[in-house]
Amino acid sequence: MQQQVESWIRAIVRWFGYVPNRDISGWVLLTTAIVLGLAVDLVVTQIIRFIVRRRAFQTLDFLKTHVRWAFWAFVPSLFFLLATNIQPERFLRRHPIADKTAEVLFLITATWLSVKILKVGELILIRQYDTTKDVNLSQRKFVTQVRFARRLVAIGIILIGISLILISFQGSRKVGLSVLTSAGVVSVVIGFAAQKTLANLLAGIQIAFNQQIRLDDAVVVEKEWGRIEEINLTSVIVRIWDRRRLILPITYFVETPFENWTRSDASIIGAIFLYLDYNVPVDKIREKAREIAENDPLWTGESFAVQVTDTTPTCIQVRILASAPDAPSAFDLRCHLREQLIAFIRDEYPQSLPQTRLMLAEELRPKEV
Repeated sequence: MQQQVESWIRAIVRWFGYVPNRDISGWVLLTTAIVLGLAVDLVVTQIIRFIVRRRAFQTLDFLKTHVRWAFWAFVPSLFFLLATNIQPERFLRRHPIADKTAEVLFLITATWLSVKILKVGELILIRQYDTTKDVNLSQRKFVTQVRFARRLVAIGIILIGISLILISFQGSRKVGLSVLTSAGVVSVVIGFAAQKTLANLLAGIQIAFNQQIRLDDAVVVEKEWGRIEEINLTSVIVRIWDRRRLILPITYFVETPFENWTRSDASIIGAIFLYLDYNVPVDKIREKAREIAENDPLWTGESFAVQVTDTTPTCIQVRILASAPDAPSAFDLRCHLREQLIAFIRDEYPQSLPQTRLMLAEELRPKEV
């Protein structure tokens, strides 16, 4: 096998033109290895394009979008590493700089490629799940866990890659080995415990499995209504109803009370309040509100009530409750009920709208006999 490899190397060098200086010949071989790696990249890319043109595969689209550049860097680095390790001593002189460069480049590109492949694996797992609907609670739970697990594994791969790179250098070998050993891991954990990073990481693990929040959950945080857009390792991005983004540390959802409107069920009861005069016929208002709700497709039919919930010196407070399948539907249903009830009272019972009464002193005088 060794003789066969040497014969291949001699043939490659002769093809380029034999150079007596072994240093120059070695660099020619390394350059040839990189060119061969790029050629393999080009061939694989063309094959994938040919397959995609004949039949669309979503997996290939994911690979093209996320893995392409990492793959283009990985293959030449792999060929470069192989070339530095198969050079026979009696034919081509080994180059320490080239050897170390090849090793470091291979570790970097392999780590990069592994992280990108993890991303593709995540997309393949969740591609059939729709997280935009509130009713898909189990699907949003699974997607949240998969994304968090992918980020956690990616961090582990990056740490291992950095450790291996440190090991490859003589001066930092002890540092790299300590990170990979249990004692090193404990030291890293203790070091992070003094910072908020570890707290955020542990909070993220708790959220991923206890499911205080999921992707696209409807929440009220900092007196703002919005939806969970991203759950990262250290932060959560909430998309506010007016398209602003509220960025909160992930520990916020472990340490601070907040409202989750889609925690176990997406349905919600909407409430509207009307302030009317004391002479309002509440029974008529109740009948009209019921009629409006029954004719509105947003009403689920589960809950409905019209009640006088408070009185003031000038008016009474009438509360109308109606159930809806989710928070956005509840908001729209409340608007529909409010608009139509106000129009009904204005047209049929205008005297029931809030009024302010003044009693003149002359009216309070006793009448003369």
